[in-house]
Order: sequence, then structure tokens, then C-alpha cells
Amino acid sequence: MKSKSIALILFLAVFLNSCNTVDDLLTFTISNNTSIQIKSTSPINLPSEIITPEVTTNSSAEFANNKTKASLVKDVKLKSLNLTITDPTDKTFTFLKSIHLYISTTDSDEIELAYQDNISATSNTIDLVCTDAKLDQYIKADKYKIRTKVTLKETLTKDVTVKADMKFKVTANPF
Repeated sequence: MKSKSIALILFLAVFLNSCNTVDDLLTFTISNNTSIQIKSTSPINLPSEIITPEVTTNSSAEFANNKTKASLVKDVKLKSLNLTITDPTDKTFTFLKSIHLYISTTDSDEIELAYQDNISATSNTIDLVCTDAKLDQYIKADKYKIRTKVTLKETLTKDVTVKADMKFKVTANPF
């Protein structure tokens, strides 16, 4: 009886471990980026919205490169979202109080993607806090929109261009 229990425990441990290994083999990263322009006319201490041009996904090609297809994708989450000021090159994020990014498609509701409040960064790059939102339908789409809500704590004398680098963790089913 004791040997059957040990065998069952070993079998379950191997089975659960192999499931994690299969998930690891079927997990890959898709990267996308977009530019956000924060206007010098944005008000201080009041949220203002910025709509970016639609982001064309390269997901079909990424799925094919990773030997899967959209119908097999079971889980997509935002892994990281990094913002870098590209113009003016000497500008830092000291002017920014908070930033929230939202994602939507023509067929899907808008949800929050990432955010950062009480920003105190003195560099030209910051990492945002990623939400746990399930993003399958957004990444499977041909295009998606990013809406940005910013609150400034300083007056801008010049428009600021920010590049948003997004990395999505994708897990697919084997069949």
C-alpha cells in the first residue's frame, strides 16, 4: 500500500512538472512599440489624453515563427512596458506626475494595459507597472489602439516624444 502511494505521488509530480515544461516550450515573447507625443500645451495637474496611431501587430508572423497559430494561443499577458524619451534627447521624466496606457481594438473594449503614478524618475527611461489583464483578443487582432492619459507636474516648453516598448508573453496550446 505504501509503495502504491509513493508511486502515485511520483507520477503526479512528474506529470505536473511535464505540464510546466510543455508550457515553457510553447511560451514566447512578442514585441511591439509605438510613439506617444506629449504636447507642450498639456495642462499641469490635470489629466490629458493622447491617442496614438493604430499599432499594427506582427502577431501572425510571430505565431508562425513559433510554430503555432492564433487559434492555439491560450494566454497573452503584458510582460513589460518601457518608456523612453526620444525627443528632446536631453529631457528626463521629471515633468511627469502619472501615466496610464489603455489598449483597445474595434472589436474589443478598452482595458488598462500599464501605469505609473507618483513618478519621481530623473532619467529618460521608466518602466511601467503592468496589469494582469488577459490580452489574447488584442494581440490576435491585426491592429490595436493605445490611449495614453498623462498628468504633468511641470510646464513643457517643447513637445516630448516618448517611445513605448511593449513585450507580451504568449503561451499557446500544443494542438
